[in-house]
Order: sequence, then C-alpha cells, then structure tokens
Amino acid sequence: MNVVVAPDSFKGSARADDVARAMSDGWLAARPHDHVLLRPMADGGEGTLEVFASAVPGARWVPVTVAGPVGEPVDARWLWLPPAEDAPGGTGVVELASTCGLELLGERRAPWDARTTGLGQAIRAALDHGVSRLAVSIGSSASTDGGVGCLTALGYAFLDGDGRQIAPGARGLADVDRVDRSGAVALPPGGATVLSDVTNPLTGPRGAAAVFGPQKGLAPGDVAVADEGLRRLARVMGGDPSAAGAGAAGGTGFALMDWGAELRPGAVEVARLIGLAEAVSRADVVITGEGSFDDQSRGGKAPGLVLAEARRSGAAVGLIAGRIAPGTDLTGIAQHLTLDALAGDVEAAQRDALRWIAEAAQRLGRMW
Repeated sequence: MNVVVAPDSFKGSARADDVARAMSDGWLAARPHDHVLLRPMADGGEGTLEVFASAVPGARWVPVTVAGPVGEPVDARWLWLPPAEDAPGGTGVVELASTCGLELLGERRAPWDARTTGLGQAIRAALDHGVSRLAVSIGSSASTDGGVGCLTALGYAFLDGDGRQIAPGARGLADVDRVDRSGAVALPPGGATVLSDVTNPLTGPRGAAAVFGPQKGLAPGDVAVADEGLRRLARVMGGDPSAAGAGAAGGTGFALMDWGAELRPGAVEVARLIGLAEAVSRADVVITGEGSFDDQSRGGKAPGLVLAEARRSGAAVGLIAGRIAPGTDLTGIAQHLTLDALAGDVEAAQRDALRWIAEAAQRLGRMW
C-alpha cells in the first residue's frame, strides 16, 4: 500500500519530523513492503523549519547569527527552498522560535525587554541571499513588542517625541510618537507569507497582551499597561489592530502586515509548500496525530487539515495521539491508538514518546 505519514508535533515530547520517522519505522516493522512517504506537519510554531527540511527535496540550511530575545547573540539558521516557477531565487523560510523565541530564555522571562530583532535580522539575511519569496513562522514568541524589533531590523525607525529611538521591547511602546519607514527594505518579488495558528487581534481582551502576555511573564497588573502600549503603537502606525492574526507573536503579525506581508493559517500554508494534497491523493492510508487530540484538532490545526485531505481523496485514516479527549468526534478515522493507553499513563508516554509512537504505528500496521 501507499502510506502517507503526516503528524503534527507531540508538544513537549517530540518534534513532528521525529514523530513521522517513528511512525514510519513502526509501520514498516509490521508491513515492510509498503511504500511510506513522510509529510510531517506544522502550524507556524517551533519545529516548522524542520518540517520543511524533511519534506522538501533540495532544502538547505543557512546559518545566521542574530540578536536573541534579550539581545544576546544567538547562532540560528534559516532554510532555503529550491527555485520554483514562481520563485526563481528560491524561498526563504525564517522562524521566530529559533531566533528570538520563548524557548531561548529557558526558565527566565523578560516581559518588558524581550524583542523580535533577531527575527528581522534573519529575514534580512534571507533577502540578502536573493530569495524570491519568504515564509515567516512566528509561533513561540518571547516578547510583546508589537514587532517593533523585527521592523527596526528591516529598516524602520520608531521615534519618541524628541526624535530618539525608543527603548527595545514592550517598555518602549509607551514612548513611541512616530514611525519613519523611509529606510525600510522592500519585500522580495514573490512577497512574504506569515505562518501562524493564532487569529487574535492586536489589542483588547483577546489581544496579544491579555491572552499571551501572562505566559511571557506579564503580571496581572502589567497587562493593561502593555495593552495600552500596543494601542499607542497602532495609533502611530495606522493599519487595523482588529485584523485576525494582528496579535500573533506579541503583535509581530500586525508589524509584518504593515511591511506588506500576508497572514495565513500556518497549517494551510505548510501543507501547500510541502505538497500534502498531492501526496495524500495517491495514498491508500494516511497516518496523522498530535499530543492531545480533541474537537479543536479538526479546526485549523494540522491533523484536521490532514483528515480533510484524506476525506477528499478517499484514503483511510489512522490516528495516533498522546491522548484523545473524552467525547471527541472520531468520524472518518478508521483506527486510533493513544500513547497513554499503551504506556499506562500520560507521564510514562511523555518520558519515552518516540518509542510508544513507533509501537502504536506497528500495531496500526497489523490492523491493516
């Protein structure tokens, strides 16, 4: 049979590309003569670059040193995808998580000083390389700086009432008085696409500060202050702070829209760039999964997109999840297994996730 393996990451346990390999190894242990094609998925967060690297032939890593979330040097990398008819210079894929993301802070938090400068520097490096288009993954942000750091690296100037550059991070937003775009670098010929699974606006009760600020270290009393800073930024810059996704990555979605980038659901764009629909159209069986599968997984998340493609092509679906929430709709899924059931509990499954994923895939293969 032709089998497509297209999982998301098992958050906190294993990256999507490693999950896909474990599923393939397990399946082939049960059915060694099947043809298995790996198409790991992502939605714009951490691990998106690895997904592209494993799924796109000819993809090449390009090292770059950038400013981390609090300005320290970080050895990062962006991904070059080979030329296409509409991108003769190739596509540059840049990731916020690996340049200035929350994970780089470890246990620390810097809610007022963290900034997105490193993301802008990585984008600029890809532009200097000559790419024809950009894909920018903005999940796992450490900051609520409204994307000011990113745009500053792209040539914008954010000035206070005395014409001086504002302080980096969220703390500088209270002083922003005007923005100078005269030095901004141009988008590549094929444009820039921003990948995110977040649709929150920039400000308000569902905005960047209110919803995501606390996980970045904002105290309850600080949320309103940070939100007002984002409101001030929006008044100075113009644009639509209520736009879906403007609040992604602490307002980086809003900033990149000002530059001219287009925001798209991360899973949809990843699926397009890795050729998921074409792969699934030739499959007899599709295996997908994620750490916790529930009814929201059928929405804009990666497993839901894989299920929809399988339904269109008529392929049977197998699901492997860390856990499945009680009452979850499993319509259209031929077989499913959970790691917590195989390992005995969630903690045991998380400790050795790839082993249990391979075991689950082997059992699924025997079911067929």
